[in-house]
Parts: sequence; structure tokens; C-alpha cells
Amino acid sequence: MNEDFLHYVWKYKLFSNANLKTTLHEELQVLKVGLHNTNAGPDFLNARLKIAEQTWAGNVEIHIKSSDWYLHKHEVDKNYDSVILHVVWENDASIYRQNNQAIPTLVLKDLVAKNVLENYRSLLFAPQKWIACEAVIAKIDAFTLVNWKERLFFNRLERKSKEIKGLLDKENSNFEAVLFCLLAKNFGLKINGEAFLRLAQSVEFSIIQKTSFNKLQFSALLFGQAGFLEEDLQESYYEKLKNEYAYLKHKFGLESIPKNTFSFFRMRPNNFPTLRIAQLVGLFQKHQNLFSKIIAIQNLKDFYALFSIEIDEFWKTHYNFESISKSSSKKLTKPFIDLLVINTIIPLKFLYEKRTGVVNEEFYLSLLQQIKPEKNNIISKFKSLKIEVNNAYDTQALLELKNNFCTPKRCLECPIGLKVLGK
Repeated sequence: MNEDFLHYVWKYKLFSNANLKTTLHEELQVLKVGLHNTNAGPDFLNARLKIAEQTWAGNVEIHIKSSDWYLHKHEVDKNYDSVILHVVWENDASIYRQNNQAIPTLVLKDLVAKNVLENYRSLLFAPQKWIACEAVIAKIDAFTLVNWKERLFFNRLERKSKEIKGLLDKENSNFEAVLFCLLAKNFGLKINGEAFLRLAQSVEFSIIQKTSFNKLQFSALLFGQAGFLEEDLQESYYEKLKNEYAYLKHKFGLESIPKNTFSFFRMRPNNFPTLRIAQLVGLFQKHQNLFSKIIAIQNLKDFYALFSIEIDEFWKTHYNFESISKSSSKKLTKPFIDLLVINTIIPLKFLYEKRTGVVNEEFYLSLLQQIKPEKNNIISKFKSLKIEVNNAYDTQALLELKNNFCTPKRCLECPIGLKVLGK
């Protein structure tokens, strides 16, 4: 038993209303359960009750045991003076206000229907499952799933934008600088993401802007800051970069990060950090004021065009500085650009629109519905449970569902969980 379940029972009045009485045998009518309060203070605000012949307006506090009132020190907290009813599962103590007046108490233990209890226990306390509702999720009606997916997607977008806000504050609200940091992080993917973010933050963005016009300088800056120009390699391009970085390092007082910050272990050559840095150079060397261009784009086709870049000739025959490879353009692939749009462009653009006061929600829904679904273990598992996955909008919603509702077992806040409990 936990308080979340009791909140659920009270909120939806899933208890017998016939002949309700308080522990002092006073007749009780619940006229209005009140508004669920997720902040500090009583659990339900502005409730209306009729106790005996008196109608009361005030707040409701819920506990598993009556004695929890004292355990949580509510008796010395003025915020709880307005409580008109104490709702508990077990009554093991008499509760009083600061003026020694008894607080009416309702005990739910014998009032909750057996099927509600059984559904609750089977959902949250069954043997370990991947998700609690895995046996029934495919049977949930389409209307519930469709509406819940949209809420999940925008929950995810709000959470991502809040994370970006911290970075924006550090960069003094410079969206161009934040875009560079976020793109760098996502160029590093999961394994090297933090290393790439550290690289992006190792040099002031004003220096990025000054050097990005010159491909050799910009390449030297990023490869040098990443610690990749500290070897003695007899290769002309490498020596040019090394000499240029020595000049930039002295001019701007730079300090590189350790080369071993980046991982090559068990990675495909196309994801080598050296190649990803070369592609990042190509992108920002081609596009100054990249954020302004992104804000103006309204369709997926133009995003693909924006990220269609050329890398330096050296990298067309290399994945690192030491070994020559078969010549190829090594352009950014559509699946990689999709990841950039999903994880960088959409959250940052959403945050920008929120600040301007005009958010085009349909744009984000439409854009993601045009992108192919992401591939990962979570999505594969949902597919095995017969959940339909058609596009990136579906996958983003399902990732939010699994990571922020299923794993922490927030079933009582999930429409799917509520459907199961209400069977």
C-alpha cells in the first residue's frame, strides 16, 4: 500500500459512498474531492464536505496511517490548519489541530472495492516485468493511446527544453552558441556525447565564430582542442593543422582537453570522433548564423538540404590521421540527420518559440511523423508487445513512457495504468 494509491482512490471516489461515517461516527458526504495538490501542503485543496449537518470547505490530507500526521509533523505546520478531513487506510491514532480540536477522519480500508485492490496489486506488485502492464497494454483502446502519446511527446519536449535552458543561461541567452554545443554533443552520439560537449565548451564561442570562416583554422582549432594534434606524424595536412593550432593556442590562450577523453573502442569507422569533428567543421564552415537558418526552416526536406555538407579532401580517404581508407564522400546520412533533428533542432526550436510566445505544436508533430522510427532496445520491446510504431513521433512518446512512467512505476499517473486499475 502507498499514498499514491490512496490519492487515486480519493480523486476518483473509488470507495463505497453509502452511509459514510467518520471515526467519530458522524455522517459524511463528499460533495467535492478537491484539486490534487502536487506541491507542498495538503494533498487535496478546496474540497467540500458535509459532516453531520455542517458543510465544510477546506483541504484534505491523506496518509496510510493516522499516526503519519505526527510523523510528518503536520501538527506544528500552519499549512495544515485548514484540513477538514484526514483520509487514511488504517486508523491507529487520534489526530488534533494545534487548538486541540479533533480532525474528522475517514478510514478507507473497508470501503475500497475488491477488484480495485486486486488490479492495483497485480499492476504494481506482481513479479518483476519489463513494464507492469505488459500483458494488457496492447488491448488499451486507441483513443486513450493516441491522446496519451501526444501528452508524452510534449512532456519529453518540455523536459528537454528545460535541460537546454541551463545551457542557455551559461551562454548568456546566445542561441547560436547553445546550438553549437548541442550539435557537438549529438555528433558524438551516446558514447562520445559528453566528450564532444566538453570540446565545444573548451573554447569561447566568439573564437568559434572568428575561425569558422577559415576551414584550416577551424579544423586546427577543434582537432587541437580535442588533443588530436599532439603526435609526431609525418603527414603534410597533419603538420599544417598542428602548426596552425600552435598559433591559435598562443593567440587565444587555449588549453586542450586530453585525447583519451574520446573513445574509438568498438566503434564503426563512420562514428570515429575524428571523422565526426571533420563533419562538424564542414557544417559550421558552410553555415554562419546556423541557428537563424534553422528557425526559418519549416519542412524536413530543407533540414536534409541544410545538413548536406562537404568535408575536407583529407577526410574523404581517412577515418583518422594515421590510416588511409577507400575514398568516399562521408556525408552525413539521413538517419544521422534525423537524430540531429530529433535531439537538437526540435528541442531548441521549441524553447526559442516558447520564449517568443508563439509555439507551433502542429509543426513538431508533423515533422516527427515524417521521420522513420528510431531503433533501440526499448522500441523493439514495445513492438514485441504489439504496440504500433510508425514514426519518430511514436518512438519519442514511447521512450518517455518507459523511462519516466514505467520504470519508476508511475502507473497511477498514467492513463494506461488507470485503465487497468479501473477494469
